[in-house]
Amino acid sequence: MAKQKKNSIGNGTIALNKKAKFDYHIEDRYEAGLALLGWEVKSLREGKCQLVDSYILFKNGEAWLLGAHITPLNTASTHVIADPTRTRKLLLHKKEIAKLLAGVTQSGHTCVALALYWSKNKVKCEIALAKGKKEFDKRETEKERDWSREKARIFRKDM
Repeated sequence: MAKQKKNSIGNGTIALNKKAKFDYHIEDRYEAGLALLGWEVKSLREGKCQLVDSYILFKNGEAWLLGAHITPLNTASTHVIADPTRTRKLLLHKKEIAKLLAGVTQSGHTCVALALYWSKNKVKCEIALAKGKKEFDKRETEKERDWSREKARIFRKDM
């Protein structure tokens, strides 16, 4: 008998940070592993995660994920005092950390988490080097999104 997969957003996707794509121009993307506790993995399997205000901090040659909220399950964390917003270590190569750190030291650049997803049986975090958008860039993004939605409606109506 085949096992059924649990509810998730897409093919292995746990959580997306849609706000990051609206607020930043995404330049470089990297895949990083996450050092997690057992109750966090169980919560991620249930899809109880939010990346809205998360960002990456570099300290002592290491990368840390701050602001990611993983809601603890009542059944999984009964004997542990769970901190849903604790800082989690990102597992990257030294060369990747050096590239990201060099990009962050430039003015206007930041490092944000875009997505959490499953890769085989491991949790991976897609992080990106991004540059902040100005207000007029955000308005332009909204106009493009609305126009593409309108084009799709017109195209569907003609079919």
